[in-house]
Amino acid sequence: MSKIGLKALSEHLGLTEGTVSRAINDYPDISARTRERVKSAAAELGYRPNSSARRLATGNAECIGYVMPWQDGHISEPFLGELLDGMSQMVSGRHWDVNLAVSRSARDELDIISRMSASGRVSGVVISRIMTHDPRIEKLREMGIPFVTHGRSLKSDDHAWFDIDNFSAFREAVCHLVGLDHKAIAHIHGPLDYNFSVSRLAGYRRGLLDNNIDVDPAFEAKSDMTVNGGYRAMRYLLSLSDKPTAVVCVSDMVAIGAMKAIREFGWHPGREISIIGYDGVPISEHTYPALTTLAQPLQSAGARIAEMLLAVIDGDNPSDHQELWRATLVRRETDGPPTILE
Repeated sequence: MSKIGLKALSEHLGLTEGTVSRAINDYPDISARTRERVKSAAAELGYRPNSSARRLATGNAECIGYVMPWQDGHISEPFLGELLDGMSQMVSGRHWDVNLAVSRSARDELDIISRMSASGRVSGVVISRIMTHDPRIEKLREMGIPFVTHGRSLKSDDHAWFDIDNFSAFREAVCHLVGLDHKAIAHIHGPLDYNFSVSRLAGYRRGLLDNNIDVDPAFEAKSDMTVNGGYRAMRYLLSLSDKPTAVVCVSDMVAIGAMKAIREFGWHPGREISIIGYDGVPISEHTYPALTTLAQPLQSAGARIAEMLLAVIDGDNPSDHQELWRATLVRRETDGPPTILE
């Protein structure tokens, strides 16, 4: 069956185009009987509304915005693709779209949020990589647009958020390595203005203390959230006279860089030194050797975040949409008992 337009549907029903449009969009000034008649004919004849016209008629942008978090190399990050795929699948069920905005600096992110909110092009916004004190959240509050954060700041009680329990994940990773007889366990952490980096570092330290292992600042190496950052941080750890036998990394991409440094050193990841990543991005299964990781359900998370945002847009209390999920340890080939003397 070929699709028909508004004019043909109106002529078929003997109604004006305005009446048909208002009936399809559930305007209260159109009787329930007429709305039912119009929708029944639309379904029978294969009518599909023009999305632009519908958006103008309802005043609803039917689009959510995602502001890509700023950092070097951010466009190629695998976790973003998985997250966006889940978001797109969810909103497409309502025939909505995702407007992706690529920022070029931290300042640009704030400007993008302002433009998105003021333009009416989106009905709500999602932001990721939440900072401990995040000016983007303050800007979204100020603009009064519905939003969901992928992660939490120190003050997240009054808005919708979705997060993974980073503290528990890194505590459990350390406990897992201790169970393999590791005692010299290092951590490559991310920039500490990100709240998830703070939580993962705190979980790492708690895991050590829970197993009666002293926290050694020399075993805590900072990295940006890139492969090159992980490579540089691992080279530092390998330069220590007392080297770690295991490393827990803030992300899979950082871990992949660390694995390169380990191989260049003449060691084999998972043999002389164990390494665990975080995120569970698809590429981590295809590294050499395959990376053991703390996997978060990125695609499912994206779908849930979009679902939460749609609920807030529909009028739900944002504070009723706050969810904390758990990461899962996926063992592959880079974790095992220590094979060198400490």
